[in-house]
Formats: sequence, structure tokens, C-alpha cells
Amino acid sequence: MVDMATADTNGSSSLPFIATKGVTKTYRRGGVPVHALKGLSLTISQGRFVGIEGPSGSGKSTVLHLLAGLNHPSEGTIRVDDCVLNDLDASGRTRYRRSMVGLVFQQFHLVPTMTARENVALPLLLSGVPPNERTSRAAAILKKVGLGRRLEHRPAELSGGEQQRVATARALVGDPPLLLADEPTGNLDAETGSKIIDLLARVHREQDRTVLVATHHVGEIEHHADRILHLRDGVRAAPT
Repeated sequence: MVDMATADTNGSSSLPFIATKGVTKTYRRGGVPVHALKGLSLTISQGRFVGIEGPSGSGKSTVLHLLAGLNHPSEGTIRVDDCVLNDLDASGRTRYRRSMVGLVFQQFHLVPTMTARENVALPLLLSGVPPNERTSRAAAILKKVGLGRRLEHRPAELSGGEQQRVATARALVGDPPLLLADEPTGNLDAETGSKIIDLLARVHREQDRTVLVATHHVGEIEHHADRILHLRDGVRAAPT
């Protein structure tokens, strides 16, 4: 495992898949500036599994939200593949997310009235995929995450671990090259959380996706991650 303080090189002269330069993100709370990130620069090659570790308020969720195009940096530049996120307007960032990014959150964000298959198919519906295709694709990805017998179950009928698997399947159904998971085990017990991390690692291995996982606990990802970024108060820190 290589720490993020080391340059990410894989013997190729091509540009890195992800590159940020001098990224700062400042919010205002009650008129007081809060610096979530302070000049973050990093590069990540395609196909890496990267952990982002830090306590609450360290900036790890902000990194993922910026890479997802959910937020815009206050300063600095962000490039993912050949897309400079700074250059995108709101509709451009939406198109970028639909084609490039799968998102998994601590909260499952499943629609309670929809079945597992309908929840997973929802991004395909928003992208205009025909009904038969989105139904078959949703069923196929649910089977891959071990929920082939739960297709017609609604969230209330599923365990927490099963709901997170549905959320992960939803993030993967559009075949995005970048998967961002923000505290995906935060609402799960240790054993179930370990299975979710194993699932993300398997997706990384078998499908060559670039995966970034934010966590409070580096121990749950260190055996899978190629690299670990340690954040403290919005800046990179040495491992503790």
C-alpha cells in the first residue's frame, strides 16, 4: 500500500485519471468562513482503489462531493479524465455525473415506495433508457451484488446491509468509470460493513473501476486500498 504523499505513477506517460491542483473549498456559516479544504493537490491513476481517511470535519466528504460535481471549488482546478469540472455549468455537471460517476452514501437514499429493482433502475429512467433495458440491467446488477432473490422487495423489507447493496447496485447500473463511496459503512454493524467494503473491492478488481472510499476507520479499507489519503482540517496529513 502506498500513501498519498507519494506520487501516483504507473509507468505510463498518459495524464492521470483524476487531478486536482490547489483546491480550496470555503463555506460561510453565520457569516463566518469555514475552510473545508485548503489547497489540496493530488493525482490518481485510472483503476485505483483509494481510501480517504479522517475524522468528521476533515474534508473527506468535500473531496468526494467536488469530484462528483455536486459542489464547485472556491479555488483551484479539478479534472476527471478529459473533463475539467471548473468549466461545467449546472447542466454540464449533471451530464457529467450521469455518464462518469456512481455515488454511494452513508444514508441509503432509497425511494421507500419502490422495489429494489425500481430503485436501481431509477438512474436509467432519468437517462432515457427504454423500460425493458433498464429492467433487465437493474436485475442483472442486483444479481451480481447477491440480491437476485430480493428484486421485488421494498427498502423496509430489506436489512441495512441489503439496502446498502441496493444503493451500490444503483451506483453501478450506469457503468460509471468512477465510483465514490462516502462513509458507506457508517450505518452498518462491523460485519455487514466489512461485506460492503469487500463488495466495493470486488467491483474494483473485476471491472477495473476507479474507487474512492471515505472513512473514519482506515482499518476497514487498508487491506484493499492501493493508496490512502489522510486528511486533517482540510489538508493532507501524515499517517497516525
